[in-house]
Amino acid sequence: MPDSLDYAALDRTPVATDPFPHIVVPNFVPPSVLPSVIETLPEMSSGGSFPPSSLRLRGAARDLITAMESPRLRAHIAAKFGLDLNDSPTMLTVRGRTREKDGQIHTDSTAKLVTVLLYLNPASADWAGKDGCLRLLRGPNDLEDYAVEVPPVDGTLLVFPNGPTTFHGHRTFVGRRYAIQLNYMANDNKARYELRRHKVSAVMKRLLPA
Repeated sequence: MPDSLDYAALDRTPVATDPFPHIVVPNFVPPSVLPSVIETLPEMSSGGSFPPSSLRLRGAARDLITAMESPRLRAHIAAKFGLDLNDSPTMLTVRGRTREKDGQIHTDSTAKLVTVLLYLNPASADWAGKDGCLRLLRGPNDLEDYAVEVPPVDGTLLVFPNGPTTFHGHRTFVGRRYAIQLNYMANDNKARYELRRHKVSAVMKRLLPA
């Protein structure tokens, strides 16, 4: 199959700084590949994050997960932000649905050095009302005070190093919303605890319908 990720597009996308350093790369999953990925995504009837080992992945979707966890993507992201990620463990989860409680304003755990989000939904009227579109916020109190809004569609990639002011969230959306979240983790005790919890979650979720 064609390359599942457009590294050239990632490399030519400059790092934006408002409201914090980040990149947004539309069509990081190329249009020639995205339909096959969407077609092979597992049906997920419940919300929450699922480790790949708890899902029945096949075909292009499985290949995409492999590419997301590859040393090649790690190297491109490290170079883009001037980071040393060589010894950073990875933690990857898949979401297929969002719930009413999802999307509240937050920053990610300090155990996560970098957050990588890849959105796998076809562009449609569902997103025209901006519900479910991730917003990069200027502060912790107002979802309308945002600098960037990222529709979760068409293989769009969002990457940002985590920090105390990397506030983000989205307006309530209940329904199908596929996203892959990849984190490059720290090597401290908190990160090791999250990684252990992630592995336990994978075992437990094998027993649940997704």
